[in-house]
Amino acid sequence: MTTIVQGPQMIEARDPALVMRLARLGSFHQSRLSFMRVLTRRMAREAWSFERPEFEIDAAGTGHAVYTARGPERSYSLIAFAHDLPADQRSDRVIAEAWDATFTLFDGIPSAGDIARLRANIPLQEAGRVSGSELSVSRANRSVRLWEHVVASLAAGSQPALEQIDAVGYLMRTTAVYGSGKLGAADREMIADRPEFATPFQVEMLSVFLTRAFVRDLVQHMAHMRAGGQAATLDPDIARSMGIGNSTGLGMAPFLLNHPVLFNNWIKAREEALARVRRLDHASESEVALFRDLLRRSAQSAVNWHSDHEAQTVKLTAFREDLTRLGAHVDTLDLSGDQPWNRLFNWAGAHLSLEGQECLASLLLEPYGALVDDLADHMAADNTATFRIAGAMPLGRLKEIIEQSYAWALDIDWSLPRNCARAWYVSEEKLEPRLGDRFEEPIADYEQPLAPGRDAAVLYQSLAHWPDITSVAEFLLRHPEHRHSVRRVQIVNRAPYAEIRDNTISSDVLPIDMLRCKLAFFGAVHFDPRSDRWVRICMYPNAPYPEELATLDADFWVYPTERTCGS
Repeated sequence: MTTIVQGPQMIEARDPALVMRLARLGSFHQSRLSFMRVLTRRMAREAWSFERPEFEIDAAGTGHAVYTARGPERSYSLIAFAHDLPADQRSDRVIAEAWDATFTLFDGIPSAGDIARLRANIPLQEAGRVSGSELSVSRANRSVRLWEHVVASLAAGSQPALEQIDAVGYLMRTTAVYGSGKLGAADREMIADRPEFATPFQVEMLSVFLTRAFVRDLVQHMAHMRAGGQAATLDPDIARSMGIGNSTGLGMAPFLLNHPVLFNNWIKAREEALARVRRLDHASESEVALFRDLLRRSAQSAVNWHSDHEAQTVKLTAFREDLTRLGAHVDTLDLSGDQPWNRLFNWAGAHLSLEGQECLASLLLEPYGALVDDLADHMAADNTATFRIAGAMPLGRLKEIIEQSYAWALDIDWSLPRNCARAWYVSEEKLEPRLGDRFEEPIADYEQPLAPGRDAAVLYQSLAHWPDITSVAEFLLRHPEHRHSVRRVQIVNRAPYAEIRDNTISSDVLPIDMLRCKLAFFGAVHFDPRSDRWVRICMYPNAPYPEELATLDADFWVYPTERTCGS
């Protein structure tokens, strides 16, 4: 039985001033609280069942399929539409208008009429419309080179080459998975009270989980069509090693800024989980053994994580060295008592890079599901209570909060061009977030409020000559332009991890750090930036397929024992 130390030795969650810097957030790794793993654990624990009632796809690879997941109380169905897409129409850009496959996650069991209605809309994506019966809308493109290799190999009666599998790691990559009311789909509020969706993004994660099964079945089907039904069956271990790819661009970056309470709850859960483990007075032999095993598997996974992006290459080199150094240090430690995990974590803070420190933070949670997994149900957010501005708050108190939570912003000289070089705006063409150069493009008039540090500093300046006893309401009657900043400052007072404590419009801001942070909470691995504004990742590599959840590991699949998802 684990023991948590109480009293003067109590270890608190890490200071937001340390955690909420972009460089650290951009070094986060998946963990027990990542949304993919929360979902696979739940489905295995609750003995969900799966079936494929329809697979109507022809030799050209066009048609539809339905995959149904049955939980304790409800069923959900992925409806997949396969398309014979000409090569010149295949694009991962958000402005694309056609894809190799399109999907929706349907609430329940679709009728023939539902499928006909959705066939007329889902392949159109943004140009179509769906209803409250649909929970998500998504699309994916083939990794053409690997797709053809796998189909050709199976059709010829052989297995695909492992080096080609590892070089890509997925047969299809999604270019968007939309939920929460997009295109007319069900709003989050319509399903938030369902236990299976208590953790954020479970709809989207379920959609991708079922999409992976469809992709495996489709490539097998195409091989059989080519070989007249005589193709080899894809080896289950090879199939399992492949995940679903994803190309994510700048459009995702503002999410963390636009959802401060939700973001706070994600970080707060992770930091509380870490603090709980660091407080443990003893570790059992089995807990230490699991930690050592997963550390070893992490080191092997890092060897197979590749990127051509210069900044990520530097981070990867340091990360691999970190894991080697960490492994050597762990070999010398007695991890049985005297707050072993806290001692190890403090050592890492002094000897490892941010990548290594945050990887260790994730690894420390692994032996302690019973201690930390409950936190996943507290990562969602109801913004109602925080949206209303507390008008009775004295300005003196508002100033104190700014001084405490935005000291970093008050220290920046916002008059210098390098400190306000960028501006976030929304493109007219696709209504997607963009980041432009304030001094080279005519975009300042269209700037979105995505520079909370600068805005807090401007607010603080405006408060300088107001009496401390004046109410916020009186101040905002005179200066309504500061409403969004006042609201945000008050949110941070209640939710200390709500704010990224870095300049989001500086000349050297790296939006990729925001993408990495969010995707790590999803459970993505092997981040491969293609620039500072978009990244490719892999989802569910080595995870069990739906029919395997009852017999294979539904949790630690993210730490592969032999095969890994390539870049």
